[in-house]
Amino acid sequence: MASVTVRYFAAAARAAGLDSEQLEATTIEDLRGTLAARAQLTSVCRASSFLIDGQAAAEDARLHDGATVDVLPPFAGG
Repeated sequence: MASVTVRYFAAAARAAGLDSEQLEATTIEDLRGTLAARAQLTSVCRASSFLIDGQAAAEDARLHDGATVDVLPPFAGG
């Protein structure tokens, strides 16, 4: 397991009730499952994109200690 900083933006931050936190996970899929298990984050996590250290991450992307994972819900606007 890797210890990572998870940063929440927009609707994800509102749902989580915080801007960031430290969590442990092995992959993005693992992290998404951990977050989606929280009732307030279930729907936002399903629709969100995840970045690892600023780079788009696939579900099977492995996390490393000290990584920053951004949770980005769909944005609207123009």
